[in-house]
Amino acid sequence: MSKRVTGIGGIFFKAKDPAKLGEWYAKNLDIELEGTQPMSNFRWRDPDNPERLGMTVWSLFAQNSTYFGSESAQFMINYRVDDLDALLVALKQAGVEILRDIEDSPYGRFAAIKDPEGNGIELWQPPEGT
Repeated sequence: MSKRVTGIGGIFFKAKDPAKLGEWYAKNLDIELEGTQPMSNFRWRDPDNPERLGMTVWSLFAQNSTYFGSESAQFMINYRVDDLDALLVALKQAGVEILRDIEDSPYGRFAAIKDPEGNGIELWQPPEGT
C-alpha cells in the first residue's frame, strides 16, 4: 500500500445554523441531505476498478465545533489514504503535528493532523473494498 493521498474523502465547513444552511443547499443546489447532521454522500465508482464504490462526504458543522482542530478553523478537508499507519509514521518522523491518533470505526480509520498554517486535516482510510 502507498503512503499517499488517493482523493478527497470529505469537505466539512462550519455554519451559524447548520440545519438552516443545509436546507438552503438542498433547495438551491439540490444537494440531497442525509442523517441527523446536514450532510450528503456523493457516491462514485473507482475508474480503475468499477466494482469498487467510493464516496465523498459534504457536511456542515456547528460554528463552535472544535472537530477541525480549533474553534477558529472554518473548514476541514478529509483526504482518502491507502495506508494510514505508514502515512502517520512518515508524518511523525517529519515533525508534523498530530491532532488525533488513529481511531477505528465502522466507516474506516481516521486520524487528524495540522498543516503549517494551523489548518486541521483529517486522514481517512476507508474500509477494505470501498
